[in-house]
Amino acid sequence: MRALFSLIRREFLAYFLSPIAYVALFVFLFVNGVLFNFTLSALTESGPRGVEYPMRAWLGSEVFWLVFLFVPPLLTMRLFAEERGTGTLELLLTAPIRDWQVVAGKFFACFLFYVVLWLPTLAYLPILVDLDWQTGQPRIDPWPVVTSYLGVLLAGGMFLAIGLFISSLVKSQIVAAMIALLVSLIFVAAGFWPGGFDTGTGFGSLLYLVTVPEQFRHDFTRGLIDTRPLVLYVSVTIFCLFLTVRSLEARRLGA
Repeated sequence: MRALFSLIRREFLAYFLSPIAYVALFVFLFVNGVLFNFTLSALTESGPRGVEYPMRAWLGSEVFWLVFLFVPPLLTMRLFAEERGTGTLELLLTAPIRDWQVVAGKFFACFLFYVVLWLPTLAYLPILVDLDWQTGQPRIDPWPVVTSYLGVLLAGGMFLAIGLFISSLVKSQIVAAMIALLVSLIFVAAGFWPGGFDTGTGFGSLLYLVTVPEQFRHDFTRGLIDTRPLVLYVSVTIFCLFLTVRSLEARRLGA
C-alpha cells in the first residue's frame, strides 16, 4: 500500500506543475462564478423570472455542462498518454507495483484534484441556502445542495474513469483528450436538446438513464436521489477502471 500512496502523491502533486491543470482550474471557477452570479440574481427575482431550486439554475444550465465536458479529458489526458509518449510507462510497469495499483493511484490522484476544483465553490453555499448567521440555520432547504454535490462527485468520477481508460490506449495527449471528449459526449449530448425531452415516454425514459444533465435537472438539484443514475456512474467507473487494468496487462504481456 505504501507504493500506492506514493503513486497517488506523485500524480497529485504533478497537477500543480502542469499549466493545463491551472487553465482548467481558472476556466472552471470563472464559469461557475458567472453561473453563481446568475443564480444569485434569479434568487432575488419574483414571478416567472425567479428560481425555485437554486442548484438547478446553477448545475442544470447548458453552459455548465458545456464547460464541464472539457474538464475530465484535460485532467486525464496526460496520465498514461504522456508516459507512453516519453517511454516512462515501461519503467513504471517494471516497478514492484501491480497494474491495479497503478490504475488506482492515477485515478485517485486525478479525482483528488477534481475535488480541489470544487472546493472554492463551497464559499457559495451560505448564500445558496440563505444561511442565518445569527442562528446558524439555513432558510432554504440544504438537501438539494447535498444531493447536487454527491451527483457531481460521482458523475465526475465516471468521466474521469472514461478519460483514464482512453489515455491508456494512445500516445498523444491531444488525441486522448479528443477521444475522451467524444465518448463523454454520449452521456451529455441529449442534455443540450432545446426544451429537453419527455421522460414520460419509453424512449425519453431510456434517454434519461444515460443523460447526466437531465438527471441533475430532474433529481439531484431538486434534492432527489434516483438510484438509477448512481448505478450508472458507479458501474461505468468500475468498468472503465477494469478496462484500464486490462489495457496495462496487455501492454505488459506484449512488451
